[in-house]
Amino acid sequence: MGIIQDKTVIIILGPTAVGKTGLSLLLAQALHTEIISADSMQVYRYMDIGTAKPSAEELKKVPHHLISIMSPAEIFSAGLFREKASSIIDDLHGRHKIPLITGGTGLYIRALTGGLFEGQGADEALRERLRGDEKRNGKGSLYNKLKLLDPEAAGKIGPNDLRRTIRALEVAINEQTGISGMQKRMTIPSDYHFIKIGLSRDREELYRLIEDRVDMMVSDGLLDETRKLLEMRPNRAAMQALGYKEMKLYLDGQVDLHEAVRLIKKRTRNFAKRQYTWFRKEPGIHWVDITGMKSAGTILEKVINDIDIMKKLIYSIKT
Repeated sequence: MGIIQDKTVIIILGPTAVGKTGLSLLLAQALHTEIISADSMQVYRYMDIGTAKPSAEELKKVPHHLISIMSPAEIFSAGLFREKASSIIDDLHGRHKIPLITGGTGLYIRALTGGLFEGQGADEALRERLRGDEKRNGKGSLYNKLKLLDPEAAGKIGPNDLRRTIRALEVAINEQTGISGMQKRMTIPSDYHFIKIGLSRDREELYRLIEDRVDMMVSDGLLDETRKLLEMRPNRAAMQALGYKEMKLYLDGQVDLHEAVRLIKKRTRNFAKRQYTWFRKEPGIHWVDITGMKSAGTILEKVINDIDIMKKLIYSIKT
């Protein structure tokens, strides 16, 4: 592969609607490679509009992996993503291609780049008991308990994340040790050479793009897609996807359509904020500000000019 290491993997990351898909298509074509999706909801079949999957035409232009591979009733995870993505990466490397990963699910990208903590299996009985304790003793009681048992984990989790608080308590109670220490001992990173490219925009511009995308989704038939999805009895994780749970509120008669659309926009903006927060903590990302840029070609040019390794990489492919 010339100037780059044999195990090079390129990752395009950033918040929803920032412009990852257009860039990844052009970059994949320039590198004569294939795309691996790092999106926790695009793995599900029949969830096309609400998850902003690449169009049929885009999928024809460049081979994609880990899109529409699961039934909405099945469970996917960061561990499964790491396993499947690693297999695809190794296959692409074997064919002398540089894998291109694109997506906004930070946990999936972290699982691949930094390794994944494979702890104990779920203790559903204990989790249920802990949820009951939280209800009886009041909001924040479990978090206060975690601060006593594993203050390091509590500092990373925050008081409002009940799911992760319960998971950390589960480990602390069953393993008689803190989850933080176990994560440090048992997390094994990948041995690939990652080039991480982060796309960012002015916050207000990104929010306008998000609102435009939501309007387009509604126009393209998000409501009908939600109706059909509900008939398949999707799992709880699939129904947490932005757009579908708000449309379900409308179908259940809890809000009108205008309010459902407003909620999608609001929650998607909040989701984008959380993505920014997550990715800003990730090491080694080459951030590229693409504020004001609409054309994927212009964005690709900016990425190549701003990131020296990409300029050398594209030049080496052309020659």
